[in-house]
Amino acid sequence: MTIAEVGKKYNLTPDTLRYYERIGLLQGVPRNKNGIRNYDEKTCKRIEFIKCMRDAGVEIEILIEYMSLFEKGKSTVEARKKLLEEQREKLLVKQKSINETIDRLNYKINLYEEIALGKRKDFTEDV
Repeated sequence: MTIAEVGKKYNLTPDTLRYYERIGLLQGVPRNKNGIRNYDEKTCKRIEFIKCMRDAGVEIEILIEYMSLFEKGKSTVEARKKLLEEQREKLLVKQKSINETIDRLNYKINLYEEIALGKRKDFTEDV
């Protein structure tokens, strides 16, 4: 696949894909005889992983470290596992915070719906 096709498939710009290569996050992108990137299935799976982690908020430095370890092979499995466990914990904390915010939003929306329907007359707004 070309860089444009991969960009479209994963909703990433070609500049982002080139940046990922430049910083060492995406290594070994195959090229054709003219030197043009020719993304294969293996590389696309790596892009999927990177995109998933970035969309969840995993820091790029963590992903660079993870991918560097990944490139070193089986001897780094424990270190990679530890990195992923740390990121999972951070995401669980973030998820809890997001859930609390959604609960607050739901409360406010329900309150406004009750007011709009005239079900609530004793309304004093507190942010």
